[in-house]
Amino acid sequence: MDTQQKTGTPYPDIPALVENDEREYRDPGIPSTVAIVGHPLHPLLVTLPIAFLVGLAVTDLVYWLNKDPFWARASFWLVVAGFATTLPAAATGLMDFLRIDRVRKRTAGLAHLVLNITIIVLTGINLLLRLNNVVGAILPTGLTLSLITATLLGLSGWYGAELVYRHKIAVIGNTSRSEP
Repeated sequence: MDTQQKTGTPYPDIPALVENDEREYRDPGIPSTVAIVGHPLHPLLVTLPIAFLVGLAVTDLVYWLNKDPFWARASFWLVVAGFATTLPAAATGLMDFLRIDRVRKRTAGLAHLVLNITIIVLTGINLLLRLNNVVGAILPTGLTLSLITATLLGLSGWYGAELVYRHKIAVIGNTSRSEP
């Protein structure tokens, strides 16, 4: 794999998946539009839905293995908590997407947005299926949805990290949110 060592960036150049920009590598970064004392809220808020929705996949798998209704009830409350916590995480991320030009101009920004919308929709469907059928909704549909969601969370996290670490978005910096 070719890297951009000759231009000064240590990142692999994979144009179809990730864009590199020498200027972004050297600038101090773009602060988040939703922050408290300069600390961006989106990276803080995403930890909860990630934990709940990955935990949901685990409890669904455990239920599949032992059929103990305890795990079905645990899965139900994890999908409730996961769905509820996706909303503030999504709201803060959407504000950055809409208000920071660099996010919208990068494949990683659009991929992160689309994956997260998909995660919210799948989690909502998973929750609706379980509302009146906590045990019966797990196999096979609930388990399948929770495993797909956990996988999409990993992909979305990858793109979110690309935005922060490669494109320096939502970091303490002083670059303009509106690029020339």
